[in-house]
Amino acid sequence: MLKKALLLLLLPFLGQAQLVGTNVDRIIAKIDNYYILRSEVETLLVRSKEQGQPIDKCQALESLAVQKLLVAKAEIDSVLVDQVMVETQLNARMAEMIRIYGSEKNIVEQFNKSVETLKGEVRKQVSEQMTAQNMQEKITDGLSVTPYEVKKFINSIPKDSLPSIPTEVEVGHLVRLAKLTIAQKSDLVSKLEDLKLKIQAGAKFDEMAKEFSEDQGSKTYGGDLGWAKRGQMVPQFEATAMKLSPNELSHVVESDFGFHLIQLLEIRGQEYHARHILLRPEYSRLDMTDATHFLDSIAGLIKVDSISFEKATSSFSEDDNTKYTGGLLTDPTTGSIKMPLDLTMEPNLYFAVDAMKVGNISAPIPFRSADGKTGMKILYLKKSYPPHKININDDYEKIKEFALMNKNNVEIDKWFTEAIGEVYIKIDPDYQVCRLFQ
Repeated sequence: MLKKALLLLLLPFLGQAQLVGTNVDRIIAKIDNYYILRSEVETLLVRSKEQGQPIDKCQALESLAVQKLLVAKAEIDSVLVDQVMVETQLNARMAEMIRIYGSEKNIVEQFNKSVETLKGEVRKQVSEQMTAQNMQEKITDGLSVTPYEVKKFINSIPKDSLPSIPTEVEVGHLVRLAKLTIAQKSDLVSKLEDLKLKIQAGAKFDEMAKEFSEDQGSKTYGGDLGWAKRGQMVPQFEATAMKLSPNELSHVVESDFGFHLIQLLEIRGQEYHARHILLRPEYSRLDMTDATHFLDSIAGLIKVDSISFEKATSSFSEDDNTKYTGGLLTDPTTGSIKMPLDLTMEPNLYFAVDAMKVGNISAPIPFRSADGKTGMKILYLKKSYPPHKININDDYEKIKEFALMNKNNVEIDKWFTEAIGEVYIKIDPDYQVCRLFQ
């Protein structure tokens, strides 16, 4: 049961299930200084079902207890999580919720909570999950498997028990982002210039940042970004910040993240300490017409062999993560370019690719980046691999991954045997039937 609990920790906190509520919530378990609520168990039950891995309440409780135990021990062992990465993950997950529900207003109406309250709940989930993952990585640090161990692992599984690999595909995309109109850009610049005037008239920069900035990672700290080395920030931001005198305010600066009002606080050699107020456009309201027409033209050129998809992607795509890799997408859970063609895919990607043949270019479909930018994209189905029984010739990397996971689980099982005796565990009587960590 423990291995099942460890696997459940990897389920993403996305979709409606992550914030399922309950009318009468209560604490059902205590792991050292960490609590498990009944609503958390119910949330995981729904989320696991949505992900195609249904579980019972005892498995859900154990999965959460495993996470709390890892977090409790991480605190004792000073295993920390980067708060900037927490905020990055938080913003990505909130952007996904906006994609699902259409707008922040719809999210508020759906859950009857403010966006900030929801962010606080998701932030806690993200932080705990990342801390637990860091602790697992510490426990298994340095473990690897040899080719002999990979072969031994697959040979230990009875042939009639070998899993089937579903249809897998290699898919590329070419992205064009929607552009701001002159009026939209002017509105954002004017708002920041008004804030600059207020600060120059005596308003406090940190209070303005807390109220108006849309950088969720820094607004809590009054826009303070801490010390940064040269090359760490985007060029437009850094070039402006490094030209300022201490406490001087910048003009409005545009970057890939939005529009900034910057104040330099200190500088020492090749490092600088700045804070900013960031305003971002309402990406969901941008016009997609130009992006769609551009992609239609590029798709036409590819179809008549005037340009290859790879060349078009490197020349025209506005997704920096994929433009120099032929536009190829990767499976978010494995990092592999071979992705299962099933409902674990993003829905609009799945339905588009499912209707394509190898070599096809799709019509333009909507695109949203992890940081909320919107646009359109065309897809290219490069390869398709038919379903088959897993075998070492075709699926060596997958089997290697499973073998390493099995080895990691053995090491984590050993760790749990020792760790359980070092922390306080109390379970609600209604859940005593669940025999945890066995």
